[in-house]
Amino acid sequence: MPQPIAFVTRISPEEEQVWLAALRQAMPGERIESLSSLTREEREAVEIAIVANPDPADLKQLPSLVWIHGLWAGVERLVSELEDFDVPIVRLVDPQMSHTMAEAVLAWTYYLFRDMPAYARQQRDRLWAQLDYKRADETTVGLLGLGALGTAAAGRLKEGSFRVAGWSRTPKVLEGVESFSGEDGLNALLETSDILVCLVPLTPQTRGLIDAGRLARLKPGASLINFARGPIVVTADLLASLDSGHLAHAVLDVFDQEPLPAESPLWDRPDITILPHISAPTDRRTASAIVAGNIAIYRETGALPPTVDRARGY
Repeated sequence: MPQPIAFVTRISPEEEQVWLAALRQAMPGERIESLSSLTREEREAVEIAIVANPDPADLKQLPSLVWIHGLWAGVERLVSELEDFDVPIVRLVDPQMSHTMAEAVLAWTYYLFRDMPAYARQQRDRLWAQLDYKRADETTVGLLGLGALGTAAAGRLKEGSFRVAGWSRTPKVLEGVESFSGEDGLNALLETSDILVCLVPLTPQTRGLIDAGRLARLKPGASLINFARGPIVVTADLLASLDSGHLAHAVLDVFDQEPLPAESPLWDRPDITILPHISAPTDRRTASAIVAGNIAIYRETGALPPTVDRARGY
């Protein structure tokens, strides 16, 4: 049997055991062990680590490490915490996650499009009033990010008859999607969007991307869905836009601090829907199969899967 694979995490012991069971089932020919279960000699021989929010100090106990496979699609925390760690990082690229995210984008777009926040307020006020209906093909959903997640979301939104526009760092062409890129393109996307969906990765370039100036470019009465990372949207600027009435509603699945503290004023706002980071959870079964396939290729050929570009941050 090859050298053991170290499983290095800061998740709960219970969740770690569930993941270990899934990974072992997907790789019966490998020995996958929690870092704490390995002897010093075994740690010195480990070439591969599978990680979920690892402590950098733990990874430094693996002097022969060749590469790291993450279990999450987002890698900004890994890149930040392992800044002085030159071992290649492979992020999880799982088509199931794109499917799940597209499902969530469509669901919460419908929530906003069919005025569910307004009807919830009317229920609290015991108000019986029918709001005017606007057709889906008269509603533009702007996707901030046209990677795997944005592309999948665009497909589902088009099936729902929405007008779809999208922005990416570099130009992309998607059938049936009005595509933009660059600073001017970002402004154009904002100005055309009735609902803006944030799906870009968190990088130095996207931190604070949606600030007061860019929120002001949205149509009056537009709504925001953030399924990316909290720091991409400047919270104070978001609240100011909501307070002014320029932005009608925000659906937030991600925050600057998670879990969102109980004392956060965001909880009590009727113009914000709070979700506990559930838009696209990692599927253990499909994720374990993808990790297994990447490791099998490495064992057979020595070739690594595509690795994270640390300069770009993903």
